Amino acid sequence: MIGILSFLGFTILVAVISYLATRKTDEKSSDGYFLGGRSLTAGVIAGSLLLTNLSTEQIVGLNGSAYTDGLSVMAWETLAAIAIVVAAIFLLPRYLKGGLTTVPQFLAKRFDVATKTITSGLFLTGYVVVLLPVILYSGSVAISGMFDVPTLLDVSDKTALIICIWGIGIIGSIYAVFGGLKAVAVSDSINAIGLLIGGLLIPVFGLMAIGDGSVFEGLENLISANPERFDSTGNPGQEVPFSTIFTGMMLVQLFYWGTNQQIIQRALGAKNLAEGQKGLLLASFLKILGPLILVLPGMIAYHYFEGGLDSSDLAYPELVRAVLPKPLVGFFAAVLFGAILSSFNSVLNSSVTLFGIDIYKQHINKEASETTVVKYGKIFGICLALAAMFIAPLIANAGSLFNYLQEINGIYSIPIFTIIVIGYLTKRVPAIAAKIGIFSGSVLYCVSQFWLKGRFVSDALAEAKSAGITDANNLKLIEAEAYPHYLHIMAILFVTNIVIMLVIGAVKPRKEPFVLEYTNQVSITPYKYVNQAGIGICAIVIGIYIYFAR
Repeated sequence: MIGILSFLGFTILVAVISYLATRKTDEKSSDGYFLGGRSLTAGVIAGSLLLTNLSTEQIVGLNGSAYTDGLSVMAWETLAAIAIVVAAIFLLPRYLKGGLTTVPQFLAKRFDVATKTITSGLFLTGYVVVLLPVILYSGSVAISGMFDVPTLLDVSDKTALIICIWGIGIIGSIYAVFGGLKAVAVSDSINAIGLLIGGLLIPVFGLMAIGDGSVFEGLENLISANPERFDSTGNPGQEVPFSTIFTGMMLVQLFYWGTNQQIIQRALGAKNLAEGQKGLLLASFLKILGPLILVLPGMIAYHYFEGGLDSSDLAYPELVRAVLPKPLVGFFAAVLFGAILSSFNSVLNSSVTLFGIDIYKQHINKEASETTVVKYGKIFGICLALAAMFIAPLIANAGSLFNYLQEINGIYSIPIFTIIVIGYLTKRVPAIAAKIGIFSGSVLYCVSQFWLKGRFVSDALAEAKSAGITDANNLKLIEAEAYPHYLHIMAILFVTNIVIMLVIGAVKPRKEPFVLEYTNQVSITPYKYVNQAGIGICAIVIGIYIYFAR
């Protein structure tokens, strides 16, 4: 009962503070609703970025991956720091110079409106089919497990999961659809503080549980029991083989932190370039500490449960329930609930922005007032949320949650990132090249992952079994080596698409070179220490990898 009361109290407190902080935001203005009036400060941007990323698809999914593979999966966190630095130094100045509300708006200026619409459609499809359902599913697994909802409500596990999915979806929709970006960003910043505190408590109590009350003894026991799991360089057959960090891993990171509307919208709402860069750099530095929350608990769970859990995705919620003192479970569940809402809100708000600005205003009602654009954006957001709530229960049989999310995202992430890179680095590549690049990237990736991979893997496993190989670990390695890792495939297709677009640009270039004009909407004077801070952060990341390399 104490846990439930603290859960409700914290959630209501965040809602009230967010409401009070955003009362003056003009929701009838598209700029006020979609970008918070371009008034976000560095602290709000950093807090919002971190909590948008630190949701249960990360907390549950990545700790589940760490439960299976150990420290090598930290690449998803530590390398993000480098990608955010790149976004702060190279991408954000260009975004703010062009006065963008959405990333696809740049594509309309650089190529044409059709390219922008196709890109917005890809973003929205990925959000409703993959990202929103994964957030709802992973969040429901965590909340249902920590509160033991099946027992509490005397229902089956499946029914409890569905109840949680709809509860999270409805509350998240109210935040995102009716509050706008500033409400989302303010609530994110408040929740970020609680999540960092609560998230750090889990490894502390986990280490105490395996170290007879001592954190340091627990860490020593963890390392001595399985030293091979403290290797930053992943092996073949693991989720993140070391070679992938030099290929598709960095492409995924650059797309997510530099071009994904869900993330970059916070920086687009900065009051000026300097505040935006400071916010990104602060978030980048804090990402280096991410493995303490997103990787270490999974490794502790492997030791604590002796690798005996039925599913790796149960590692985090089961560890929380096992080691956290009962009075703190309610507080942490409330904080985690805030993190779930954060990611759901962020994706939904980005979807509303993409639809309202890039589709409704552009194609459905070009004469629509800003009030009308916001109104129909909200209606679309509600429909999107409902669709995600229906799809979410279907994620249950998807295998490794985090790996599933990253692999499926490749359908749209790499094609979009490719045309943005070409758009900024060239001046005469035409719009037809961008359309072909999007189409070829998506189709070739689908052919690779959903047809060729299955055939190669099936043939390799059949040959192995006919040779009498039955050991599960050997079969896993054979499966991994039968076809290139999906991150390598992303890198191959990235280069292929770039070559295709450059060839088209050479054969049929634009008549006039593209020039990015300054719209004077915000100051684009950079933060004076942005380069020094960026180099320092990158050096720390490289140092961590070298220290843990085996």
